[in-house]
Amino acid sequence: MIPVFRPSITEAEIEAVAEVLRSGWWGLGPKTHQFEQEFASFIGARYAVGLNSATAALHLGLHVLDVEGGEVITTPMTFISTNHAILYNRAIPVFADIRPDTLNIDVADIERKITPRTKAIMTMHYGGHPCEIDEILALARPRGIKVIEDAAHACGAEYKGRRIGSHTDAACFSFHAVKNLATGEGGALSVQDPELEGRLRRLRWMGITKDTWERSEDLTKYSWYYNVEEVGFKCHMNDIPAAIGLVQLRRLPETNARRRSIAERYNAGFAGLEWLERPVERPYVKSSFHNYVVKVPDRDRFTAYLQQNGIATSVHYIPNHLYSMYKPYYTPLPVAEDIWHRIVTLPLFPDLTDEQVDHVIGVVQAFGREVAPVRRA
Repeated sequence: MIPVFRPSITEAEIEAVAEVLRSGWWGLGPKTHQFEQEFASFIGARYAVGLNSATAALHLGLHVLDVEGGEVITTPMTFISTNHAILYNRAIPVFADIRPDTLNIDVADIERKITPRTKAIMTMHYGGHPCEIDEILALARPRGIKVIEDAAHACGAEYKGRRIGSHTDAACFSFHAVKNLATGEGGALSVQDPELEGRLRRLRWMGITKDTWERSEDLTKYSWYYNVEEVGFKCHMNDIPAAIGLVQLRRLPETNARRRSIAERYNAGFAGLEWLERPVERPYVKSSFHNYVVKVPDRDRFTAYLQQNGIATSVHYIPNHLYSMYKPYYTPLPVAEDIWHRIVTLPLFPDLTDEQVDHVIGVVQAFGREVAPVRRA
């Protein structure tokens, strides 16, 4: 079975972990600090704060942007962490519809949803294709509204020549095992404001003013001393995933290029299939191609046919506003509610071979010939 996702590792990642294990320092330490600096430099951000997940990044990002008691305009087409983080912060998710081509949040609907209670706009770069950042900032900045990016899919993606993570108040990255830069579990939050950066470093480690590595470097007799200025959380990165991340970061241009090559091979193979809609890439962005999502008229038959031919598929995502727990925040979103019935995620990961890609293409083409899909009305 060809899986949808699979991590790509080399001996370099294995040796990097072994080095940390041998060092005796496994927690938040020098590798985490090095990864934060190199990651921030790579994406063009002033600061990056290493965390144990993108969920933690979303949680802390909204926390330091002070959204409690207000509204956060957000997308339904995302993993549930995006919108759970709004609730963690005692704010109200206000769902906006999506664009039918990129599946990103629709700027026009954002504008319609802004109220005096709007404190932030949450963007999500679906599949690695950046949102309309300039247009969103043009709505937000004059009104004093913060913009936070869920960049879980967008590591290495670019918007108008700049990498994602360098444009807005905060950007949240995922290093989950299936992401473009994978550490097993992990995340990061990029910011430009030094005050936010300092506060985030305290918040990720229980609100403590000095983490254990900083105290170990302090040679005075007060190295054990620290203060606690506010209630914080326990969600920092540690040196084991950071070591993996350093290797993955150096490989990222190569692995993202391979993702692009696979996407281009799919695009060529599916050209001319009138019943299948391929993902788009706007000319002023560079997608990270975290996933490859097609739209088809009969998803159940399509996915069953691929399964029978050794190809796994998935669906990203059920629109969050349709989940039972989000009923209090439900609003009709016609595009999202129509399109999600037709989306299918095909296999895409760096170690996918050309032969496997060609097998997927051949099976998809055969479905069109043999099963004769019926168009949705």
